[in-house]
Amino acid sequence: MQKIKSLMTRQGPRSPQENAGDLSPVENFRIPSKEELREMREQPIDPQAEQEIINSIEEVYFSSDSFDIVQHELEKLPPVLNLQELEEYRDNLKRQQAAVSKKVADLILEKQPSYVKELERVTSLQTNLQLAAVICTNARRHLSFAKEGFTQASLGLLANQRRRQLLTGLLKSLRTIKTLQRTDVRLSEMLEEEDYPGAIQLCLECQKAASTFKHYSCISELNSKLQDTLEQIEEQLDVALSKTCKHFDVTHYTKVQQAYTLLGKTQTAMDQLHMHFTQAIHNTVFQVVLGYVELCAGNADTKFQKMQYKDLCTHITPDSYIPCLTDLCKALWEVMLSYHRTMEWHEEHDKEEAVPVADGNNTASAEESVFDRSYVKKKLEHGLSRIWQDVQLKVKAYLLGTDMSNFKYDDFILVLDIISRLMQVGEEFCGSKSEVLQESIKRQSVNYFKNYHRTRLEELRMFLENEVWEVCPVKSNFNIIQLHEFKFLGQSRSPSVSPSKQASTPCATELSLFEQYHNGGNPFEMQIDNKDDETEDVLASNGYESDELEKGVCQDYDSDSDVPEELKRDYVDEQTGDIPVKSMSRDTLKSRKKSDYSLNKVNVPILTNTTLNVIRLVGKYMQMMNILKPIAFDVIHCMSQLFDYYLYAVYTFFGRNDMQIPSSSVSVPGKEQSIAKQAPVCWYESSGLGLISSRLRTTLNRIQESLIDLEAATESAGSHGTSEERKEKVPSPHLSQLVVLTASETLYGLAERVVATESLVFLAEQFEFLQSHLDTMMPAAKKPFLQQFYSQTISTASELRKPIYWIVAAKAIDYEQMLLLMAGVKWDIKEIMSQHNVYVDVLLKEFEQFNKRLGEVSRLVRIPLPVSNVLWEHCIRLANRTLVEGYANVKKCSNEGRALMQLDFQQFLMKLEKLTDIRPIPDKEFVETYIKAYYLTENDMEQFIKNHREYSMKQLTNLVSVCLGSHINKKARQKLLAAIDDIDRPKR
Repeated sequence: MQKIKSLMTRQGPRSPQENAGDLSPVENFRIPSKEELREMREQPIDPQAEQEIINSIEEVYFSSDSFDIVQHELEKLPPVLNLQELEEYRDNLKRQQAAVSKKVADLILEKQPSYVKELERVTSLQTNLQLAAVICTNARRHLSFAKEGFTQASLGLLANQRRRQLLTGLLKSLRTIKTLQRTDVRLSEMLEEEDYPGAIQLCLECQKAASTFKHYSCISELNSKLQDTLEQIEEQLDVALSKTCKHFDVTHYTKVQQAYTLLGKTQTAMDQLHMHFTQAIHNTVFQVVLGYVELCAGNADTKFQKMQYKDLCTHITPDSYIPCLTDLCKALWEVMLSYHRTMEWHEEHDKEEAVPVADGNNTASAEESVFDRSYVKKKLEHGLSRIWQDVQLKVKAYLLGTDMSNFKYDDFILVLDIISRLMQVGEEFCGSKSEVLQESIKRQSVNYFKNYHRTRLEELRMFLENEVWEVCPVKSNFNIIQLHEFKFLGQSRSPSVSPSKQASTPCATELSLFEQYHNGGNPFEMQIDNKDDETEDVLASNGYESDELEKGVCQDYDSDSDVPEELKRDYVDEQTGDIPVKSMSRDTLKSRKKSDYSLNKVNVPILTNTTLNVIRLVGKYMQMMNILKPIAFDVIHCMSQLFDYYLYAVYTFFGRNDMQIPSSSVSVPGKEQSIAKQAPVCWYESSGLGLISSRLRTTLNRIQESLIDLEAATESAGSHGTSEERKEKVPSPHLSQLVVLTASETLYGLAERVVATESLVFLAEQFEFLQSHLDTMMPAAKKPFLQQFYSQTISTASELRKPIYWIVAAKAIDYEQMLLLMAGVKWDIKEIMSQHNVYVDVLLKEFEQFNKRLGEVSRLVRIPLPVSNVLWEHCIRLANRTLVEGYANVKKCSNEGRALMQLDFQQFLMKLEKLTDIRPIPDKEFVETYIKAYYLTENDMEQFIKNHREYSMKQLTNLVSVCLGSHINKKARQKLLAAIDDIDRPKR
């Protein structure tokens, strides 16, 4: 049925009759003709039989339209054909066909009205479709006209313009993207150029642009790459920031700070900067020390690199210690200078930015900027002490890593000078007193100085024991400032500095080290220059400046400018040191010329090689003290020991009375007068000369107890002193065997005594000269020690002249002979004599001989006026006391005898005044008062005994005994003797 319907649809509205002839041969075969239809209608129809026939048709015929009936039937043919069977089968097929055709015809006839009606509708629809086709054709034609006339001409232009704009925007975006893609190359170039602000600005702009084009897939990847690049820039920026810690460059640091400002990480940059400075200090000192350690090790062993810095410092050799320390301080100076210049940069930068902001929109950013600047300022100020503390700790570890006790003095002074300069840097850097450095260098200094001083004392003992006490020839203008050791003192005290230099000095000192070396150089490079200064030649060839000068002194003596200062004085009181105010006439000056035994030489200082050595030691000690004030007291104490030992040696060699009973220990000063019982002049000592003052006695006792090792001489096994106590002491020195003090021809070693004593006085004068400088260095709490040292020790140096020259005076004149001569004189004469006794002439000849020997000694060594005065004073005092002692030995005496005593004494005084210039004559009243006491009454004699204790008990007793019978009776004698006994009792 489907096939039939499809055929009908293709045929259109034609009637079946019209379209029958158009059917294909197969279709013609299937559709019965009219005659057949008529026959079928005419034949009787059995519906049931017809249905059976239709049902008998195979199902395959109803399967599909594409079924090939003919092929199907042909395939059903048996292999062997039978005509009868074929015809029967054919007839059966025809019946089936006829039944189907009849059925179809019946259906067609049954549906024909509907078919006709539907066909009409189809025809009408076809007509309408044809009309619509015409309308569409016309519309398309008009649209074609409109398209050609309007759309393509106008809207096309607009569309092209819009497309152009879109493409232009796209091109711009593409160019931006291309630029962004090539940004990393430019960033690398800018980083190589160290243009960090530009690189960060470019990177931030690229990030902003990338966020604009983030809708492109390629940009998202680029954005992450830019973030990585920005982090890389920050890392390189951090490295660039660390470079400023060693070598500060304004341009470089400005770029770095601008870059951090763009990043908004100013505070972070400051935190990082301090961390880098700390790291720079550590790395710098480690590399410097490591370099020297490896250089000195001389092998390829790299174990030093793994050591801690503190342990590494212990491997520095003494030879490389100072160069390494110098390089260490130079490197640390560079770091501190960089920090100082960093602070200067921020101060200048803050001044430039401190401009009031008028725009209200920028208030928040201005406040943030002010906060950042305040944070940076506080951080930098706080970092000063931290940086300096790190520097101190590093240098401390280096200082304490080596034992410097065996260093040479110049090397140790150089170390102290370097550390002193470093502490000055610290003072200017952050106002620090450098307690860490002071404590560490103090430890090393005390350790070094104890060993050094101990060695110097031993050397001084060796010098003293080998000293022959000859004058060391120096120029007349010799001054300790000329010595190399006192150069540092002469720069500030020397009057030879011109006023212009003095005026310019304060200006130079006002500049700090950071200002002086702001643009280059290093304060620690100056140390080498000190050794280049040559010491002035202070030695004279033979003790004279020149032959012309010596000659000029003798010829031009009338000129006051050439007269020694001592000769311009009338006399100097040895007790008070006062100088008379009145001036001296030229005639008096000429007459006094012979009293000074130094006119054959210029008044050059009298000193020995040992004295010069002590002075140089003092200069070295002062250098150490000047550089390192914390050990000033220790140094000054050791300086005082140098002087103490020298003073004690001079006294031990020349001040003891060699006529006293030998003793195993050192004699107690001041008591030797009572000990020397066997000496022929013992009664002179006990007669109140006061040769050694209580102050000098106390000083010598103190020196002996604190400095002199008495056990070293005896080497007793049972010594009570501990080894530590003995370590601080020095054995007592012994006089050289080359020095002879017993020859009368040389006045018992007077030349050596003069050289020794006057060199000690000269040394004391130098200490006096240095007192103000030492006082400024001494800590306030220890200044009483210095004052006591000067008042009780330095000032006693000149007092040694009395005991030393007294020994010469006691031996130079034969006082014993004079006593024997006086004992042979008869004093109980009855008439007044006009001629003096012989003993006076003998005594005066002794003085003339003494004067002659003084002149001979003066050819060897200059005898200053105070020395000659002391010698003459001693001789005169001893002579006068000998006279009193001789008068006290008289058993019988008359008034005429007393008059003879006065005559003898006046003759002695008259002749003596021609030999010496000392006025008044010492102990003149001592003799005259004793002689005149013979005429006193009983009451006056009793008062005389009480008031004149300078006379001995024997002398007073003899005075009373001689007067007995003349004007004093026995009762009075007993009374006076009792009074004498009362005076003597307290002495017992």
